[in-house]
Amino acid sequence: MSAAPHTIYIARHDAMLLYLSCSRPNVTGTPKDPPLAAYGEAQSKELAAYFLGLPKEERPTAIFSSPYYRCLQTSVPCAEALGLPIYVEHGLSEWYSPVAPGTGLHPRPSLPPDLLKYVPGIDPSWTPTWIPSRQGETVEEVHSRVGGFLSLFVPRVQNAFGHKHILLISHAATVIALTRELVGNRDLSFRVGCCSVTAVAADRSNQKGVLGSWALKQLASADHLSGGVARDWGFEDIRVSTNGLVVDDPGTPGTEDEIDTSSGPQSFVPPVSQFSVDSKI
Repeated sequence: MSAAPHTIYIARHDAMLLYLSCSRPNVTGTPKDPPLAAYGEAQSKELAAYFLGLPKEERPTAIFSSPYYRCLQTSVPCAEALGLPIYVEHGLSEWYSPVAPGTGLHPRPSLPPDLLKYVPGIDPSWTPTWIPSRQGETVEEVHSRVGGFLSLFVPRVQNAFGHKHILLISHAATVIALTRELVGNRDLSFRVGCCSVTAVAADRSNQKGVLGSWALKQLASADHLSGGVARDWGFEDIRVSTNGLVVDDPGTPGTEDEIDTSSGPQSFVPPVSQFSVDSKI
């Protein structure tokens, strides 16, 4: 068996057009999947420069991205700078609160082979470890989903590649849940800005398994960004009802008669990558 990852870097996607304007078309056709703003594209280059500036032995040797276009766009400069493919992982997808009854389902991005036409740097041999429910999740459920995903994903990466340092590119809520589950503290309070970077290191003295066996090295840092922290978000920003639960969101129009299928842990096979571990930067 290959060595387990030493470091997991977790980055939030850059500033997207939903925050700034709606002047560009939706590239993928998936609802709620806006592209980056020009400011966000500049941030993604600064993120790539940050990772390229790390000592060679500390740089990521594998990049896993949420299937949403803004995350894939954020991944591209990093992949190009480090000479790596992009692996699409639905387990890193956006968090949606539960759908309001009778309003349909939340969107689900396409699988890697279909996304390849939008982002040529994708390696489609990696199949999703986990696919979130289109019915949405409570705050507790998104943490449980992320914990279940990590429990399968980290050993899978270990068995398939043996990478020492991996980069996950995701969304604010998912970034927070990933960090909390890895360090074993769901009460950890922090906010995540666009293109900020969190890093956790494996605690080899901890025998708990994947969850709770990582130590924080860096928490939502934006020191590498010329504009500093931007568009930060935390779970304290969510809307809650009088009973303390997150407010339901409407589903996607036209999906009222659709049935959510294929969510949860997936069957997967080891990917055949065009890159070997030894050839990576």
